[in-house]
Amino acid sequence: MTSMTIRTMRPEEIAIAVDWAAAEGWNPGLTDAACFATVDPEGFLIGEIDGAPAATISCVNYDDNFAFLGCYIVREDLRGRGHGLAIWNAAIAHAGARVIGLDGVVAQQANYVRSGFAFAYPNVRYGGSAAALGSANAGIVALADVPFAAIAADDATLFPAPRAAFLRAWIDAPGHVGRALMRDGRLAAWGVIRPCRTGRKIGPLVADDRTAAEAVLAALLAEAGGGEVFVDVPAVNREAVALARDLELEPVFETARMYTGPIAPVRIERVFGVTSFELG
Repeated sequence: MTSMTIRTMRPEEIAIAVDWAAAEGWNPGLTDAACFATVDPEGFLIGEIDGAPAATISCVNYDDNFAFLGCYIVREDLRGRGHGLAIWNAAIAHAGARVIGLDGVVAQQANYVRSGFAFAYPNVRYGGSAAALGSANAGIVALADVPFAAIAADDATLFPAPRAAFLRAWIDAPGHVGRALMRDGRLAAWGVIRPCRTGRKIGPLVADDRTAAEAVLAALLAEAGGGEVFVDVPAVNREAVALARDLELEPVFETARMYTGPIAPVRIERVFGVTSFELG
């Protein structure tokens, strides 16, 4: 078997992993690569054979306790030769003793269980042309007008580790539009919509309740101006599932959130849309 050399990606090479994800039908955002690079640049690995890309993976260390694995792809013509296991082991080693999370596609979930991951809950991507919602709520503001500290503090209750640098890059990225709902001077809901290879994707979408989620969603859809939209919904949030279905969106893709160990408590009932299957 031709040997594969594994090394850390240069920041501009993260686009390779994102392009390959697009080819696999994961439909990443147009500016995802630049946002991903803000978290843990040493967590993006590439395998090369004779100088050509052969495999990619990311395992970004968010803090001393938690890492998230994604972008795990072996070039189609090189599969079944052990290259995937080699780069997988390198990524797991990068995480060290941290608990690792991932969103695993259905076909690979049994393999992830054998590697020490346990099922937490399914995520379902809903997509299509969204049915019309009512006009935007009067409390809607641009997300950029909300103090970033308030957004970061809210996000810290939804994700197993702080991720302020990534969150700021995500909100400020070209083409990304954020909206928030304020109730009595506090942040009740917020979300971001971004252009993808196909249509636009909404994520994150965070809300105290369905009414708040719907208000932000209406504002984000107004920005989209029609066309296909997608939202990745934790299936354990029944209100989020009901909202997606009431929008007449259809299930188009499914993953399982899986972890190698216990994580900090998260308020999954407030997550109406996952930020990214690649970074959590």
